[in-house]
Amino acid sequence: MKSLLKLAGAVLVGAVLSGPMQAQTTVYSAGDSTSGTYMDYMKTVYARAGNPEAVQLPLTSFDNNYDLNGLAAESWSQSEDGLTWTFKLRDGLVWSDGEPLKASDYIFALQRAATTGYDFAWYWGYAGGIANWDAVTKGEADVATLGIKAVDDKTIEVTTSAPKPYLPGVVSLWYPVPKHVWDKLGDEYAANVETLVTSGPFIVESWEKSNNKMVLVKSPAYTGPWQAMVDRVEIDPSLGAPEVGLPAFMAGESDFSYLNAGQIPFLEQRFPGQIAKNAVFAVSYLSFDLSSAPFDNINVRKAFQYAINRDEMTATVLKDLAIPGKSLLPPGYPGYNDTITAQAVFDPEKAKKFMADAGYPNGEGFPEVEIWYRDQGGYNGAITAPMLQYLQAQFKDILGITMNIKVMPTKDWMAGLLEKKNNLFLAPYEYDYLDPSNFYGIFYNGGRHDHRIAAYDELVAKADSAPVWEDRDQLYRQAEQVLIDNASFVPLVHPITNAVVSKDLKGDGTLPNKLGFAPLRQLALYFYTHIEK
Repeated sequence: MKSLLKLAGAVLVGAVLSGPMQAQTTVYSAGDSTSGTYMDYMKTVYARAGNPEAVQLPLTSFDNNYDLNGLAAESWSQSEDGLTWTFKLRDGLVWSDGEPLKASDYIFALQRAATTGYDFAWYWGYAGGIANWDAVTKGEADVATLGIKAVDDKTIEVTTSAPKPYLPGVVSLWYPVPKHVWDKLGDEYAANVETLVTSGPFIVESWEKSNNKMVLVKSPAYTGPWQAMVDRVEIDPSLGAPEVGLPAFMAGESDFSYLNAGQIPFLEQRFPGQIAKNAVFAVSYLSFDLSSAPFDNINVRKAFQYAINRDEMTATVLKDLAIPGKSLLPPGYPGYNDTITAQAVFDPEKAKKFMADAGYPNGEGFPEVEIWYRDQGGYNGAITAPMLQYLQAQFKDILGITMNIKVMPTKDWMAGLLEKKNNLFLAPYEYDYLDPSNFYGIFYNGGRHDHRIAAYDELVAKADSAPVWEDRDQLYRQAEQVLIDNASFVPLVHPITNAVVSKDLKGDGTLPNKLGFAPLRQLALYFYTHIEK
């Protein structure tokens, strides 16, 4: 008997057992994006459709406790000089069309990414540190010179330009591309359901490109770890918004929904013990174009630093949705620095003085500015609008300036940020791998924010290669102090995820981890495969 379950929020599933046989289960889930048109993580991150991480198998991944697990990679080792990593693939891995999954498929994925304008290319140059990466992406060296090679069908060798002690976590975002299919179809292979070949626990049965609704079906060919426990997942991006997901939950049509602040008190009473909370390893911050007026003036940026009452903002308009963000790193994350957080204070008089020193007393003569933010669901969708409205009012009251708000699709927002089409952004960032370099890399030379601050770049480069954790930690602390002193960014909040979960949902995904959180959507691949009903 087929059991139909609607799952709002972000993930997931269950296998219903009837006697000794597993019943077929269909789950309705929220998706990430309504704007993506391509289903290949190694071609586009910011404009990708759906959940390609559920259909393609990375080398490693993080579980519910944020511990690193081998997926396609069975084991890995580092050379004595720290420059070469060797990853061994598991036996018996295959593509959904039955062809063997090979080391060369992973090599081809990064070779293609380095030569086709990949929108996440900086990650592999900075975080991965792959030898010759920057030269290849700039067209100054042949792709064959990249520090990656397939030693044989089951062995991947990665050579880095400097030691990268955290590389096994970095490769959690290294997904294969089926070269045997790409050789025939090119990039079109991942643009259509009929030609998409997968390596992960699911295959794509259907996909509506107009809204990115899709159906994922358990792959009969998949032999890797983290086997799917659900037969079928129907993904609807509209269910990610709490105002849509919660009515579905209340009607008995969903098993999971993210919540906004106004919904939480009622639901804590109505569904005791069914509210899942997670302090997300993420930060929302103000990002400036340091090269253009008025934010090329450090006094303007300093004024913004001191004009924000984070404690009031999170205690009122963002209650239960965020905690004050006073550093780049969130609490509980490796390298979190209390010394940095103590410097993030609300001081209206200092803010006004810095504006006057910049030549804009009480905001006089300051141009109207526009802040861009991206339209998205989930926890960011719940906090961004009320946070920006609060900041808009606060900047008007304290600084005497007008800040207009513009929302746009994620891909347009990212293009605007990378190409400096605007000078002020509300930027969210969530960890990709569990190391401080993940956050500090976004401000590194050539990263997400191309600030090119020599002192910062030097400290981060040293920290990234240092073999001893205590040395790395001190260098990262110094690096973030450089950013704070330069007012390169302004941390705002660290989000908190709140969700109501059906009492019938079980499995690791619904249980608190060792930190006391239920990460929910933040570990999508893990949760797609680790929730039962």
